[in-house]
Amino acid sequence: MLKLGLPSKGRLMEESFAWFAARGIMLGRAGGAREYAGRVEGADGLSLVLLSAGEIPRELASGRIDLGVTGSDLVRERLAGWRSDVVELAPMGFGHADLVLAVPACWQDVETLDDFSAVTRDFRATHGHRLRIATKYHRLVRAFLAEKGVADYQLVDSQGATEGTVANHTAEAIADITSSGETLRANHLKVLPDGLIHASQATLFANRRMAKSGDPAFVALAARLN
Repeated sequence: MLKLGLPSKGRLMEESFAWFAARGIMLGRAGGAREYAGRVEGADGLSLVLLSAGEIPRELASGRIDLGVTGSDLVRERLAGWRSDVVELAPMGFGHADLVLAVPACWQDVETLDDFSAVTRDFRATHGHRLRIATKYHRLVRAFLAEKGVADYQLVDSQGATEGTVANHTAEAIADITSSGETLRANHLKVLPDGLIHASQATLFANRRMAKSGDPAFVALAARLN
């Protein structure tokens, strides 16, 4: 029996149900609105479990589920060696959100990452400590800034509303997920034109060991879903 993990609530769950339905596989909750067991029609040998989107990368990597739908940002952030743990089967065309670097809109001289890098150096020289970037995405942000040659900063963990940290003076810049940018603008922040860290969307992933196993049931299902 193959196990499929889907987000347990909200728009991601509903759009995942619709995506599978378009491929002849009807998914839903086994019981009421609070039921986390799932039902499957139209695909023999497939069971459904409903999890939080943030749990799905870990469950995929461990092999406790064979397939899972979650944001590509979460897989890359939660799994250090994600390419050795999971295989991307299909981008699903919904759940789009960008992880971006944003700075105060009043920083008129900061329009590129090169400008930002210069500001981080000046900030450290002036204040004696590194410029703070608030984020929930430490791994992705650190890798992106290293690739771009930005070094004089420190990441501070944000567990609440990241876009409010600059106004609250707990950070000087942020790296956060945005769909439209409206919340950033409302908090007097601007996205750097070259500050796109990762363009995320809902994606169907598989456990790499299962994907490479040649299991006939998996091969047939993967072909149906691609």
